[in-house]
Amino acid sequence: MKGAQYLETELVSRGIVFVIQSQSNSFHSKRAEDLKRDILKQAADLGKELPTVLLIHQIDRHEGAWTILPLMTDFSVTYGRNSSWIFFCEEDTRIQVIKLVETLRRFDKSKEWFLGKALYDEESTIIHHYAFAENPSVFKFPDFAAGWALSIPLVNKLAKKLKSEPLKSDFTIDLKHEIALYIWQKGEGPHLTPVPEFCTDDVNSYKVDHCATTFSNFLPLCGEPVNKEDVFVAVKTCRKFHGDRIPVVKQTWEREAALIEYYSDYADISIPTIDLGIPNTDRGHCGKTFAILERFLNHTSPRTPWLVVVDDDTLISIFRLRKLLSCYDPNEPVFLGERYGYGLGTGGYSYITGGGGMVFSRAAVQKLLASKCRCYSMDAPDDMVLGMCFSGLGIPITHSPLFHQARPMDYPKDYLSHQIPVSFHKHWNIDPVKVYFTWLAPNTEESSNGKKVGYNREDL
Repeated sequence: MKGAQYLETELVSRGIVFVIQSQSNSFHSKRAEDLKRDILKQAADLGKELPTVLLIHQIDRHEGAWTILPLMTDFSVTYGRNSSWIFFCEEDTRIQVIKLVETLRRFDKSKEWFLGKALYDEESTIIHHYAFAENPSVFKFPDFAAGWALSIPLVNKLAKKLKSEPLKSDFTIDLKHEIALYIWQKGEGPHLTPVPEFCTDDVNSYKVDHCATTFSNFLPLCGEPVNKEDVFVAVKTCRKFHGDRIPVVKQTWEREAALIEYYSDYADISIPTIDLGIPNTDRGHCGKTFAILERFLNHTSPRTPWLVVVDDDTLISIFRLRKLLSCYDPNEPVFLGERYGYGLGTGGYSYITGGGGMVFSRAAVQKLLASKCRCYSMDAPDDMVLGMCFSGLGIPITHSPLFHQARPMDYPKDYLSHQIPVSFHKHWNIDPVKVYFTWLAPNTEESSNGKKVGYNREDL
């Protein structure tokens, strides 16, 4: 490399602060540490001054650190003078540091830049509160798996705004969309600039020659999948759905579960359902869920390490879940699923949203029930109360983007293209049996290594 160009690359690489969107669970923190080591090794091999690499879960001043925006003030104070870029990525993002440096060099670091691989909604969707209903595809937001970057002038601007207008105490549902909305400021801030070098193709794909980032798009598997008998599945239902939702479960994923019980407000021997003695509520179901947790602890074999609680309109692959659970230690308190947040700008807590399925290790259920934390009313939202309880116990929830609170059609195609999903939720305006066999059935993947194969996925 010529002297002047080398010097420029040296300065740019020193100017990048890497932020890995990590989690404290032992499986995830190890993956993040591995990525950190790889970034530092690449920089050392290039003879460069080592960059700063931060792991979000270690920035523990904020319960809501994973929502990123509460960190902007700290980033501005700490890195606002001597850095040029904050580059965010997931633990499974793979980075070629030299290509990343070359890519960022194209952009004037004195300007406000929001860079990433662009996703967009083809139809307005409930998870984005039906934003841009007239033409949802106009609004672009970053695919975190490909990595995304903010220039320091933009970080400084966001920090200043947060000082004068604290974050609303509100829900965090789809962080990547909400961050893009916050940065855009109804047109006063920058749009996302798409960067073709930020990729989500697999590292071994023929398409990745130009890519600065790639993504490990496979289902995690750590040794053998857990045994069928190690997963107890609890389905929450009620009498009015016995006739339409339960037959879907029986036609689709029930056969994958060795241990499954249906909990209702009415004992129906044809299913069979178990009446827990908890009246059905139109919303919330907290009383029912806590009764299920008590039953799991007191009436199932103590050798069964995992409990999965799903709704009667959840579509799930127990086959894939057993692979995923091979990466977690059931002796640790694990609470796993799709993470949402409530009030994280001002304290608040994270929770696992119930529709995509909530996975508990027996150790987590034991710790929860040994505490005094319970429903404040029978129809309180069970998933939010559980989030509050675990937060109070200091037990972090563990996020997996493979669980989904909504239907496949509610997510950008590009986003789902690098996933092997574990669950979807809701039967509304879809054929749920078709969705299951298209997206979740065991025969849609090479069961030997979990690599994605070409699915024939229609617009479901």
